[in-house]
Amino acid sequence: MDVDLTPGDGLSSSHVILCCLCGTPIEPNTTNMCVACVRNKIDITESIPKQSNLQHCKSCDRYFQPPTQWLLCQLESRELLAVCLRKLKSSLTGVRLVDAAFLWTEPHSKRIKVKLTIQREIASGAIAEQSAVVEFVVQNQMCSDCHRVEAKDFWKAVVQVRQRTAHKKTFLYLEQLIIKHEVHAAATRVKQESDGLDFFFPTKAEAVKFLNFLQSVVPCKYKTSQRLISQDFQNNVCNYKHTIAVEIVPVCKDNVVCLSRNLANSLGNVGQLLVCLKVSNCLHFIDPWTLQIAEVSSNAYWRSLFPPLFPGNKSLVEFIVMDVEEVTEDEKLRRSGAGSVSSVHSLANVWVVRSNELGSGRQLFTRTHLGRVLHPGDTVRGYDFTTANINNDELVKMKPESVPDVVLIRKVYGDRSRRHASRGWKLRQLDKEAGSVATDVEYIGFLEDLEEDVELRGNVNIYRDSSKAVVEPDDPELPVIRVAEMLEDLNLETLDNNSMVEDG
Repeated sequence: MDVDLTPGDGLSSSHVILCCLCGTPIEPNTTNMCVACVRNKIDITESIPKQSNLQHCKSCDRYFQPPTQWLLCQLESRELLAVCLRKLKSSLTGVRLVDAAFLWTEPHSKRIKVKLTIQREIASGAIAEQSAVVEFVVQNQMCSDCHRVEAKDFWKAVVQVRQRTAHKKTFLYLEQLIIKHEVHAAATRVKQESDGLDFFFPTKAEAVKFLNFLQSVVPCKYKTSQRLISQDFQNNVCNYKHTIAVEIVPVCKDNVVCLSRNLANSLGNVGQLLVCLKVSNCLHFIDPWTLQIAEVSSNAYWRSLFPPLFPGNKSLVEFIVMDVEEVTEDEKLRRSGAGSVSSVHSLANVWVVRSNELGSGRQLFTRTHLGRVLHPGDTVRGYDFTTANINNDELVKMKPESVPDVVLIRKVYGDRSRRHASRGWKLRQLDKEAGSVATDVEYIGFLEDLEEDVELRGNVNIYRDSSKAVVEPDDPELPVIRVAEMLEDLNLETLDNNSMVEDG
């Protein structure tokens, strides 16, 4: 302890007196004691406890600050030091805090030591300075927010994601985006519904953050509502539960739509019959007769609704390609004011026969954007307009010669069952209540889309399936996912096994 002993009033520093306790000659001061006796007799840190407790939540790594606040603090940070000093606030009255600092302890010891340096006036004009070490014992205590999360039945906001369509390709893709970006981490639970998913969040802010992510990856619209749970009239505090209803556009990849004439003209005088190539934050279409591409935003879709002509994949018909003829530049259809044209696809005239009518001699002619991948003898899926019963006002207004007999959608690569059996990779899925988003057939179709579309699988985390061996296909045209594109599916069991191998 450092003691500043100044001479008393009317006493000159040239005089010498004896200490009243030990008799040591000293200069006169107000206590009439030497420094050694002052240190032995007076302890200015006696009001400060040498040990205290800190409540820490392991789930969210926050510390409790009375009366009701939980703060996120790192070890030996300024925020944690402030929490420790507030615990000692009542015992620091009457003294002056000069300095406070952490003393190093083992991170796993559940002990935090703080060194305090304080000053206090022990007599008239005599100031003593002393240091003390306070040890805080860290006690585990779950905060109220984590209590609600662990209860699994508490939520303040719910985001209801819906898509009213027969198949769930867009939903399957959205699920993989959510898993990759981990935007569902704050959700207390995910519930499966008949036409979508419900995400429950402990706060409205987390729900709004999730909504912003949905708007950035899929075209959708939303409505909000709230329900009063309780109200405190004295403090004017209300407790609400918020609901955000999100509806995704019902158009999915490989759907065929018929636009109105006005909307088609506004998109660069594109054809009215279009094929959906991709769904991102807007809808991407291609005209199979001109290779002209167009993008329709979410707002433009909801202003002029155009549902898919064939709502489900059950309407897809298998055809056998009989002949393929590339379209020359002179034969291409040119419209005034046409927009951009796809450089990835190739335009071709194709003659096809339904697979169940092979040998009948009834061939159908069409023009398609799949000219780069189709060859005579290939199997291709498409929509047959000659036998389909379609109830669409815009399609009825079109001239009969403008409606093709067949619109080809995708080439069929090999046998589906063999492809699925030899698939050496897998996807992760959300931990949902009450089943899966789509059926097994729709899910296998989505896996085939990932194999055939490099751009689509670039936004998805693909994991290697350790239970299956990666086999190179016999057919060089068969689309596969290489091992270099796969991630290792690590879990606790895998890590434990690897550590045992290293120790051995």
